[in-house]
Formats: sequence, structure tokens, C-alpha cells
Amino acid sequence: MRLRSASVGIDFYQFFLNTKILFQPGISRDFSNELAQLTARKFLLVTDPFFAENGVADAVRAGIEGAGAEVVGVFSEVPPNSEVEVVKRCAAAATAGGAEGIVALGGGSAMDTAKAANIVFSLGGDLVADYSGSQTIPRALNPLIAIPTTAGTGSEVTSSAVIFDEATQRKLSFNDAFLRPQLALLDPELTLSLPPKATAMTGMDALTHAIEAYTSAQANPMSDALAMKAVKLIRTHLLQAVERGEELEARSQMMIASNMAGIAFDHAMVGVVHAMSHATGGIAHVPHGLANSIYLPYGMEYNLEVAAERYAGLARRLGVDTSGMSPADAARAAVTAVREMRAALKRVCGLPDRLRDAGVAEGQLEEIAATAVEDGASFFNPREVTFDEVLKKIREAY
Repeated sequence: MRLRSASVGIDFYQFFLNTKILFQPGISRDFSNELAQLTARKFLLVTDPFFAENGVADAVRAGIEGAGAEVVGVFSEVPPNSEVEVVKRCAAAATAGGAEGIVALGGGSAMDTAKAANIVFSLGGDLVADYSGSQTIPRALNPLIAIPTTAGTGSEVTSSAVIFDEATQRKLSFNDAFLRPQLALLDPELTLSLPPKATAMTGMDALTHAIEAYTSAQANPMSDALAMKAVKLIRTHLLQAVERGEELEARSQMMIASNMAGIAFDHAMVGVVHAMSHATGGIAHVPHGLANSIYLPYGMEYNLEVAAERYAGLARRLGVDTSGMSPADAARAAVTAVREMRAALKRVCGLPDRLRDAGVAEGQLEEIAATAVEDGASFFNPREVTFDEVLKKIREAY
């Protein structure tokens, strides 16, 4: 809820976080003290085929079982973009195994799958018909532990999940405080093997979360502080993590930044960049982090006329020397700094910076714009999201 008044600044805000966060290299293999504090003792482990096959899921399972809990099964059918039918199968696996909680291991898709499955697993009913939208969950769900393997989505601390609906070919949003995991384990060792391009995409996803949270209509002092720190950390460490992925310090700082950005946007929400990205993901199946990376400078330009002072406030954290600059010039320099980050990532790992290079067809642009206008993220953007204006930016990004 907003909050911001032109005359007095902030009128009201609320901030809360019911997820316990632990950071430590290697903690995903031993978190017995935290497990002992949960009522659940039987867990379904939700992950994707990669982590099911490379030994990471086995190490997490051994840690759980070594703490005296039980893993009743491993659901490893999570695709790159989770789908409604996958969520249903995951919930059925939890029920069939007699699980009392869920452990999500992976990127945003694994965590969103686990969150959505936990709704049906805990409450029954139909995922789409009964729980789509916001504030539809009537009570607390079964315990959920989130172990991210990327530094990007922040899903381990957010109250939302995004699931692709095959029936409508659209991404559905689920938003409720009960979706937040009870426990988030930040283990930067899990990101050491993340390929350069995936590191770049997820890092730019986190940067988008932070920048859009800072300029959101629902921003507040707490989300601002987290977003600004996240921007600085990402600007400092992302390229290093892409170029030298074996360096634990860079990986650690990126994981912390992603977590901070996740908390920031969970409270402040996001805007036009995410609206365009959600639409592009649903229509053209572009990975979410890549879509955010492509759209970010264009979304910032879309908002320049109403958010120049906010962007100017981020410019220094993006590495800009703003001495002697007006707020308008500093804001434009912030957009340039984002473009320079993208250009550096393209040079280092080939990260696409145009929609055409990400597999989007020109004939899909108008449908993407129409869908973006209706996306929930657009309602938190500081400037009204209209079809004609957003289509201009999408065409520029093409």
C-alpha cells in the first residue's frame, strides 16, 4: 500500500519479513538446528533435473536425513519456466509421499513450483480457479524451506509465485504473505558452477528488482535502503562473478544482493520492466532474467519524466560520478550506466541485448504490449503504463 505524498514524502508504510534467512557457504548441507525448530519432519525435495543429477540434491537430502528428518521423495520435473500441470504433479507427489513440508532447491522456477504446489498440497482445491491473484490463501501453509542456486530471483523471501498456464498461454501471478518460505538458506557455493550467461541473466534480474523497487509507487524507506545497497553490490560484483565464477567472494556478494533486492521488491513491488518481461515470457518464452536485462534501460527511459530524482539517487551506486550534474543529467547517466553494464556482459558472455536476438518475432510485439498493460506489475509503476507508449519501448528493444 502506498504511502508517498508530494508534500510530505511518506504518509504511511508497513514492512515485515517472516522468513528466517541464514547465509553461510555450505549451509545447504547442514542446517540441522533450523530443521529442529520446524514442526515438519517429512519433506518432499523439489528441484530440477540438473541438480537431481549432479549430486547437489543428494547432498541436501543427506543433510536433511542426517538431522533426523526424512525426505519422502524427490520431485525433479521442474522446467525452466514452471507450469500449472507441473505444479499439480508436484502437489500430488507431496500428498502421496505423506510429506509434512517442502524443500525447494534451485532457481526461481523450482521455488515458484514449490510455492504454488504448497498451496494445493496444504489446502486442496484447484490452483488456478481458487488461488490465482492476490490474497486468496485463507491460512498458513505447510513449512517451506527455500535454497536458491542462483543469485537473481530473490524468490526465497518473496510472497509471490509466477506460473505459466498452458491453457491460456499466459503467466499467472499468485501473491500472498502465506507464500513466503519459513526458512531461506543462502549458500553461495551452490552458485559456483552457474555458467557465465546464466550468472549474467540472473544478476540482471536482481538489478531490475532493485531498481524497480526503488522507483515503485509503493517504495518506502526500508525497501529503499535494501534496494540501494543491492544496486551497489551488483554493480561492483556481477561482472566479476561472470568472468571469474569460481571466486566465492563475488558469488557471496551477488547472493546477498539478490536476497536484498528480493525483500525490497516484495514490499515495494516492481513496474513496467516486469510487466513487459512477464508478457514476453508468456508469449515468446524468453527467460525472465534475460527479458528483464533487455528491457531495463528502456523501462527506465519510460519513467524518466516522473522518476528522474529517484534515478539520480541511484546513479552513484551505479558507478556514476554525479559531481556538478543536475538530477535530470544524473538520471540519464544512470540509464547509460545500465546500458554499459549490459554491453560489458554481452562482450564477456554473449548476453543478448535485443529482443530479436532472444527469439522474439516482430509480429508478437503488439500482443506483448497489450498483455503488459494488463499485467499486475504495471499498476505499481510510477508512470501510467499505456499501450501506445509501452509499444514504442518494446519496438526500441526489438
